[in-house]
Amino acid sequence: MEPGSPLRERLIDVGVELVTTEGSGALGLREIARRAGVSHGAPRRYFPTHRALLSTIARRGFADLGARFTAGGTGGRAPREQVRALATAYVGYALEHRGMFELMFRHDLLDSTGEPGDGPRLRESTVPLFALLVSLVARCGARDPEVSAAALWANLHGVAQLWATGSLPLVLDGGQEAGVERLVAAALDAHLGPEPA
Repeated sequence: MEPGSPLRERLIDVGVELVTTEGSGALGLREIARRAGVSHGAPRRYFPTHRALLSTIARRGFADLGARFTAGGTGGRAPREQVRALATAYVGYALEHRGMFELMFRHDLLDSTGEPGDGPRLRESTVPLFALLVSLVARCGARDPEVSAAALWANLHGVAQLWATGSLPLVLDGGQEAGVERLVAAALDAHLGPEPA
């Protein structure tokens, strides 16, 4: 399957650009091939299924999100501040990259198990990010860190979705940054308890 071939990378690049500008609904194999300047059958040479190509595109999104988590700096801060940094990066990424964010969590469209020889499985891109959140939530003293982290993640995902569609700005005063910061703080309080004084 020539994992490092220039055409394979171009197909992925085109898919990333397409999902970024037009959303996940625009990610048809024919459209990706057309924009890459190849025949509509060419993607099948590198990706045995449409799901395999979409999963490879989504992996780029998870790599970008992981880089934001790293850049947000978790080292040297108290665990709760690290969770706040990750939560803010997560919601910020969702609002800045709506199409990619939508694709990354559409496991009904993606292949999380991967195809043999198709590089790392999507699961291997996503689980470490959740494991990082679980470890930080545990260090914050949660009794059931995995469930608390999952509930916090669901809360943050909902914040991102509702903000992006205009529901939360409709009911909250303040600009995006102030509103998102308030919501992240409230989510942390709800799932980790009030911040110690």
